[in-house]
Amino acid sequence: QVLLEESGGGLVQPGGPVRLSCAASGFTVRSPFSNFAMSWYRQAPGKEREWVAGIIGNGRATKYADSVEGRFTISRDNVKKTLYLQMDSLRSEDTAVYYCYATWISREYWGQGTQVIVSS
Repeated sequence: QVLLEESGGGLVQPGGPVRLSCAASGFTVRSPFSNFAMSWYRQAPGKEREWVAGIIGNGRATKYADSVEGRFTISRDNVKKTLYLQMDSLRSEDTAVYYCYATWISREYWGQGTQVIVSS
């Protein structure tokens, strides 16, 4: 059973950094973690879930939503089976629950989310 567990959220001051992690488990030799493209999504109070950033299986290509480009960095460690999101220059509008997402062929998995609150 594949599990994605996010961590690292909390209360952060505007302008501050925070690093989210998503620890993955349950991947097999036939469906290795490195095959899966990974993304971070977020859902702010009263809003729909939105895509934030994505990274391909080998980590060599990334993409970002316009709202976070230049402030957030997505990365992964395929040995540790962990996805990261470095968030810098945080703004109040970054307040949301952040989810990691894995997809490969017809398979997709979601984590339970970690909350980030940007407030002074």
